[in-house]
Amino acid sequence: MGNWRDNLRKVRAYVPGEQPKVNDIVKLNTNENPYPPAPAVREMLAWFDTDQLRKYPAPEADKLVKALSDEYEVPENMIFTGVGSDDVLGMAFLTCFNSDKPVLFPDITYSFYDVWCELFGIKYETKKLDPSFFIVKEDYFCENGGIVIANPNAPTSIEMDPDDLEEIIAKNPDSVVIVDEAYVDFAEHTVLPLVNKYENLLVVRTFSKSRSLAGVRIGFAIGSPELISALKNVKNSYNSYTMNTLTVEAGVASLSDRAYFEETKNKILRTRRHMATRLRELGFYYPKSSANFLFVTHNRIPAKIIFQELRNRKIYVRYFEKPLIDNYLRITVGTEEELDKLVAALERIVSKYV
Repeated sequence: MGNWRDNLRKVRAYVPGEQPKVNDIVKLNTNENPYPPAPAVREMLAWFDTDQLRKYPAPEADKLVKALSDEYEVPENMIFTGVGSDDVLGMAFLTCFNSDKPVLFPDITYSFYDVWCELFGIKYETKKLDPSFFIVKEDYFCENGGIVIANPNAPTSIEMDPDDLEEIIAKNPDSVVIVDEAYVDFAEHTVLPLVNKYENLLVVRTFSKSRSLAGVRIGFAIGSPELISALKNVKNSYNSYTMNTLTVEAGVASLSDRAYFEETKNKILRTRRHMATRLRELGFYYPKSSANFLFVTHNRIPAKIIFQELRNRKIYVRYFEKPLIDNYLRITVGTEEELDKLVAALERIVSKYV
């Protein structure tokens, strides 16, 4: 036998949330939006000319970039697009983190960060959250090769104080600071206005959560023109056609319907409040959520047991078998009907074990 296997790159892959292949379930494990995309997206699909698909898409996704520029009131040369925020973040890691110094991010955060570092050979260090799962800003006041902060953080759902976050950016002028705002539309604050103040700041967002388009994969970043230009150069050296034509049209259509975006976002925020109250009544504890999910623990029943009991009842939530958070569940905010089913199941589980 040959030794070709010795030359394969061996990585510890990111494990995404389960996508069940069964029907009649309550799916609250991957933070998808429970409501359909904007009606404008459906209308676009009705008139879309499939003859466009025989041609290569626009490499710069110009039409989507123009719509994002109008929506967020930033110049087009400050916008970078990709196939979901994972693609954008991966390109940002590859582009921005080339120092011999370690990249810094929290020990409890989006679990793709360390995977990218290991894949790309980037040195990194994780900084411990405090006992209440808050980021300790002083931990980032040191030499580094870059900083990544998800805000609101995942899976904790906690939003960092905007002044503390700006202090981290201000104290690190020699490295790129990436703020991953995947859940920002459910939060109170954004650092987006700071891109005009700090050239080293890159803000990354997604259409997967608040815009109900996880299935088409749209992500984007906003930053200084020089930073965006560097990202484009790396992307075009890897794959110049990363976003397909139909996806671009879906993104543009979604941005055109702000009223629907606000309506569904507010539905999720209302259900989040109801969900927090009802779970508290059942003995669950959680930090204040600024995302479209709650990060919960029960005072008497282990999270792994609750996870399995819910799964047996065809209710899927996310369980992380990791140190410090292995007694927590991340539960997506669904519809009010899904909340009723979740609470009914939890009532039976609590009565069984308490």
